Amino acid sequence: MEVTIIYLSLYILTCMHMSTNTSIHASKFISHPLLKEGLVERRKYQISIAEEAKRESLMVVLPTGLGKTTVALLVILERLSKGKILFLAPTRPLVEQHSAFLKEVLTLDTSLIQTFTGTVLADRREKLWNAAKIIVSTPQIIENDLLSNRIDLTNVALLIFDECHRAVGNYSYVYIAEKYVEQAKEPRVLGMTASPGSDKAKIKEICASLDVKRVESRTEYDHDVAPYVFKKGFEWRGIDVPVEIKKQKRVLDEVLEERINELQKLGFIRNKRGREISKTELLKLRMLIEAQLAKQKHADYYKALSLQAEVMKIKHAIELIETQGIFALRRYFDRLRTEAQSKGGSKAVKRLLKDNKFVEAMFAVASYEGEHPKLNALVEILREEIRVNPDTRIIVFTNYRDTAEMIISALRDLNTEKEGIKAVKFIGQASKAEDKGLKQKEQVEIINKFKEGVFNVLIATSVAEEGLDIPATDLVLFYEPIPSAIRSIQRKGRTARKKVGKVIVLIAKGTRDEAYYWLSRSKEREMRRRISEMRTMEMNGEEEGGGEEPKQGLAVAATAERKEKEEQRRITDFENEVELTIFVDQRETRSGVARFLQKAGVNLKLRNLGIGDYIVSDRVCIERKSAVDFLDSLVNKRRNLLEQIHRMKNEYEKPLLVIEGDSIYGQRNVHPNVVRAVMATIAVDLSVPIIQTRDEADTASLIYVIAKREQMPNPTEVNPHGKKPSASLTEQQEYLISALSNIGIVTARNLLRRFKTIERILTASKEELMEVEHVGEKTAEHIKEVLSKEYEG
Repeated sequence: MEVTIIYLSLYILTCMHMSTNTSIHASKFISHPLLKEGLVERRKYQISIAEEAKRESLMVVLPTGLGKTTVALLVILERLSKGKILFLAPTRPLVEQHSAFLKEVLTLDTSLIQTFTGTVLADRREKLWNAAKIIVSTPQIIENDLLSNRIDLTNVALLIFDECHRAVGNYSYVYIAEKYVEQAKEPRVLGMTASPGSDKAKIKEICASLDVKRVESRTEYDHDVAPYVFKKGFEWRGIDVPVEIKKQKRVLDEVLEERINELQKLGFIRNKRGREISKTELLKLRMLIEAQLAKQKHADYYKALSLQAEVMKIKHAIELIETQGIFALRRYFDRLRTEAQSKGGSKAVKRLLKDNKFVEAMFAVASYEGEHPKLNALVEILREEIRVNPDTRIIVFTNYRDTAEMIISALRDLNTEKEGIKAVKFIGQASKAEDKGLKQKEQVEIINKFKEGVFNVLIATSVAEEGLDIPATDLVLFYEPIPSAIRSIQRKGRTARKKVGKVIVLIAKGTRDEAYYWLSRSKEREMRRRISEMRTMEMNGEEEGGGEEPKQGLAVAATAERKEKEEQRRITDFENEVELTIFVDQRETRSGVARFLQKAGVNLKLRNLGIGDYIVSDRVCIERKSAVDFLDSLVNKRRNLLEQIHRMKNEYEKPLLVIEGDSIYGQRNVHPNVVRAVMATIAVDLSVPIIQTRDEADTASLIYVIAKREQMPNPTEVNPHGKKPSASLTEQQEYLISALSNIGIVTARNLLRRFKTIERILTASKEELMEVEHVGEKTAEHIKEVLSKEYEG
């Protein structure tokens, strides 16, 4: 009843606005009963795009800084009276940014605008969803809640996808859009991006995935946009590569050509030199060799696979010495040396380090005292920019963390802070060995300090291209060009938002830098042309004038592709005659298996399972491994497969290992006899059955059949913890704590290490619990609630 009243009130307010619309056209700001006065500037192109989006589902392509979020806001104002608004963004900082914007400009009670991220517990999300009018969320959260049937999209009147170019393949956007079309009463989709890409097929795939009927775009050159665009200066600076670096590059070229010649003799490459072969071609070559290995185990195929891996590593070394510098290459060589000396090192690396020419290049790089001249050029540019404008803000983009570290170290050694250059490294969250990433909280802190002027130069990797609320800058500097139109546009979009800006690209002369630069420019032009084509294309499937053959309109093409995709995904093995319950590990939502099961009507319960991936009964637990994951667990010490199988066997009466994929031989340079030995150990010594499936749909069908066998004809409640462990006291303690919702085995161990006994965990305060690694405020509150609240069963 309360929700109905809110909807009615919103409808009345909207009608009032429509009736008074003519009196406010002259205003500089948009006026609406649901908008706070004087906050949202009136821009004709935004209103024009929003009007189209009100009529039908739309993908909006607007350069960064031209107000895609404002377009979304205008559509929200119109659709609010019809139901809920779901606003999706790919990262937590973007979600928080959009949520803060809506709360700032809308007159709605802020409790009606809810933010969903991983910090909000599942049970609480369900209540918040029911009460909220606008939900801003990361897509993974919504996907999990849909899979678990905590929410449905029936009353969602508008679904917004920010950075919608991600809506391809297995990304969460694709599944959510599919469920939205299936469930919503009056579906309306708004996709937003600055750069959908230059490939027409990909643009059509995005439209098909989102069920979008047309594309609306603007560029900075359109007449209605031009008044709001600030000039963006652009220049590229050619850098001469030193003779000594060229010499070492020639040595690496020789090593590369030797491998290419060997591949030619084996018949895998024809009439091409090493520098002419792209990374894409090499990856396709690997797939070809693996396909041949799946049919026939021949020594030549194994040799070719190793040679392909060597070529990839040599080409990467050449790219580093040409475009990045000695520091980055030296670090890369150090990693290769460490891998070659390790027991699990690949044959490709070990062969390379036995090559005299390659080792000669490694020694030459180790003893080289200089650095790539790009570094000096960069330092001089920074000095000049800061000298001219001490309040300036600059972002330096580089592809590699090693280069970012080299730049920061050089600036530190030159003591440039005295000259006003206050630089900070800005990288992603992933950590590897000695290379520690930044936590999201650290990233946000750095950005805030950049806004405040504590830092004025960000040395950033691709993490700063999208998904974070980075303020407009005066200069964006590319340490190297990139061949991707999407990434190039996103980088350049970081400047000239609120004032005149500048872009500088450093290009090492006579290297792949030049090719990447022109390739990126070409792709950007192609992308603009493709989008322009789609803007003028007939949307109802009529002929596009002049062609020999009638061309499909975007709507028809998108519908055809969606039907084809749905046909491919259909699981004919499923019968919706029984309701089954399956516990699924949260991480498994990244695969398509859980989606297939949910479509088959299975009641999925997502949990942080300490053991296994799918639990279908008290006695059956299933560990799923893709072929690549299976092989990775054999060579990666941190992912010990046999330990996982041991724990599953100790906990469950009928454990099962599923290996998904056509071939487990000839990949990751793991010898087939090693694979056979491990499988024999699991099947014979541990008595754990192994079943191989073709793909995700096949795996889902298998799990469904097993669950049906276990739960019918006499359905029993599935216990995700199986039989009680009869092993050690330590395992029993871990088992008990990890049984708490949202507490995985890692957090359980951290709690036990901190408090020593379960009794002390039970009596610990919220503040004491939060001192434990991986336990935040929400988790601590949840633990206290579970342990102290009265049972209501």
